[in-house]
Amino acid sequence: MTAAAPARFWNKPVSKARDPINREGLRPKFWERVPLKNMEPREWEALCDGCGKCCLNKLEDEDTNEVAFTRVACRLLDDESCRCAQYDIRKQFVPECVVLTPQNISKIAYWMPETCAYRLLYEGKALHDWHPLISGNSETVHEAGQSVRGWTVPEFEIPEEEWENYILEEGI
Repeated sequence: MTAAAPARFWNKPVSKARDPINREGLRPKFWERVPLKNMEPREWEALCDGCGKCCLNKLEDEDTNEVAFTRVACRLLDDESCRCAQYDIRKQFVPECVVLTPQNISKIAYWMPETCAYRLLYEGKALHDWHPLISGNSETVHEAGQSVRGWTVPEFEIPEEEWENYILEEGI
């Protein structure tokens, strides 16, 4: 999926919530010029749009490797902010949490959300106009309806054998 022509939806008043990712002082348009493997750690982190989709539990068919996203979110996902409540120490609570790096993206990109900046750039595609690096506002991902804000269920409320009942039918 390539980026659509800029809709400029953020010209309307948009709330300016505090972005937990410091995007100030980064190289201009680094995502267009710097290969993923050559990005500075702050640039790598700034690629996250804050959608929360990567924190949805996924079911993978062992025969076809097809990945199905569910509405069942990791126990650490804050459904309102779409951020990990314990990001810096998440592996202590969720040992199976994947830490995405330039070194492992080739093995992981296939199950990342289709709109994920890491996946888009890995596939040679442009960021969407609602991405905070493009819009300058961390709320545009939510305004564009591209986040999981308000529609997930926490994994501790749903037994794993019932996750199939929460599969999202549309691509994510």
